[in-house]
Amino acid sequence: MENISQIISLTKRRGFIFQSSEIYGGVGAIWDFGPLGVEMKNAIKNLWWKKFVMERQDVVGMEGSIIMNPKVWEASGHINSFTDPLIECKKCNARFRADLMGDKKQCQNCKSEDFTESKDFNLMFKTFLGPVETDADKTYLRPETAQSMFTNFKLILDSSRQKVPFGIAQIGKAFRNEITTGGFIFRSREFEIAEIEYFVKPGTDENIFEEWLNLWEKFYIDIGINKNKLRRYEHSKEALSHYSKRTVDVEYEFPFGWSELAGVANRTDYDLSQHQKFSGASLEYFDSETNTKYLPFVIEPTMGIERIMLALLVDGFNESDGNDGREKGDIVLKLNSRIAPVQVAIFPLLSNKDELIKKSQEVLKTLLGEFRVDYDASGSIGRRYRRQDEIGTPYCLTIDFESLKNDDLTVRDRDTMKQERIKISELKNYLKTKISNS
Repeated sequence: MENISQIISLTKRRGFIFQSSEIYGGVGAIWDFGPLGVEMKNAIKNLWWKKFVMERQDVVGMEGSIIMNPKVWEASGHINSFTDPLIECKKCNARFRADLMGDKKQCQNCKSEDFTESKDFNLMFKTFLGPVETDADKTYLRPETAQSMFTNFKLILDSSRQKVPFGIAQIGKAFRNEITTGGFIFRSREFEIAEIEYFVKPGTDENIFEEWLNLWEKFYIDIGINKNKLRRYEHSKEALSHYSKRTVDVEYEFPFGWSELAGVANRTDYDLSQHQKFSGASLEYFDSETNTKYLPFVIEPTMGIERIMLALLVDGFNESDGNDGREKGDIVLKLNSRIAPVQVAIFPLLSNKDELIKKSQEVLKTLLGEFRVDYDASGSIGRRYRRQDEIGTPYCLTIDFESLKNDDLTVRDRDTMKQERIKISELKNYLKTKISNS
């Protein structure tokens, strides 16, 4: 696909993603996820949690609050360092990120090239605790989820009886008052992050960094992202964040160019040392084997859920050339069956035959709770196939008159369009095998 507009149109029309508060004109770079969008988003998060928490003994989960003590952000460096360079057009007063405008700076609104000098703009959203809006009551919506994992480090270490190396995982909302947004859901002001803070003994950090980078990249390929559209970008020492010893981004080739999909950072002991210094609480780890104390280094693999979702939608979007049994121009969303918002669609061959409706409803009841299921009895079978192809449904089940006699049905594969008859008694295992091997 050449641009993102086709994805925007499809996701709105079919109930994946809507602009927030659209009936009031919307809110810039803030999005709502409709019935299909929330299912796909949850599927991505559940697979991530299963892979990196449930299937490991050295990672535990937590859920931190969105609002924290404002001293957290002072200690972490966000109040002084979490900024973007802001310039303002002197003619129309529009504001832009200076670092995203290229060498020739031209206003996107009025085409003027006359701008103010760049100044730092803090990206955190301010709010106030309690009824009085004073500096003493000021705090922020979190711009990242990481800090609650650092402030809770010792509590989680003691309560979970983990030993270094171990990780804390979290999926949660973050908020950034972005100057320049765009790329649909790529750069938003409210978004969801899945990340791990993996605590290691200093000196072991470089090898463990490589391990997590490989695991991180493999996860995206496993859920269906085209590996040929992924690459690694190593941050130069001059471009590293204030806390980082090393950062590598996993980039994806979006229609608008190569951009960061996710990343892995070596945060050293910066965060724990800062919180220990500002709070006065000891965050040192006691190593019972060597009888020594130290502040662990932290390897941080992180990813934006919306960016992963966008990459999957871009990769999955296909228009038929007319040579696959479909009409030319028909849209097929080839999503991995583990993250497809609907995994199985059930069709009675005819909507006016009670016996077919009854049989279809029986099949539906056996699959609900096991799979993400849709039931569709409206229109011709061909039209129903096209509707399901558009939303990425990998398997469509048709109950016909032969089903009434033989207790079987037809399974149609989205990608190959092949059809085979499967006994209803064998259907669950058949689908589980197909989906787990996808």
